[in-house]
Amino acid sequence: MTKTTVPPAYLPATWELSDVVAVQALAAGTASADQQVRALNWVVYRACATDEVEYRPDEREHVLASGRRFVGLQIRKLMAINIGAINKRSEN
Repeated sequence: MTKTTVPPAYLPATWELSDVVAVQALAAGTASADQQVRALNWVVYRACATDEVEYRPDEREHVLASGRRFVGLQIRKLMAINIGAINKRSEN
């Protein structure tokens, strides 16, 4: 079995220049459709590490990783909500 090392939770998320450009364009309200997707993916999957295991042996690192992941899960929840079902429920 291969041992995988998990980076410390306190390290900044990795990024590429294209991620920076996409996030800045998103913040300015000028992002293309591709940049919007790239920026959101960077936030959810890199900055928040949503799909990563949050457990860390050190309690402080675990809490930090858990907090980052929680934000990503909240964003993904809003991305998955069925708006049509909410609107239909509101009408009844």
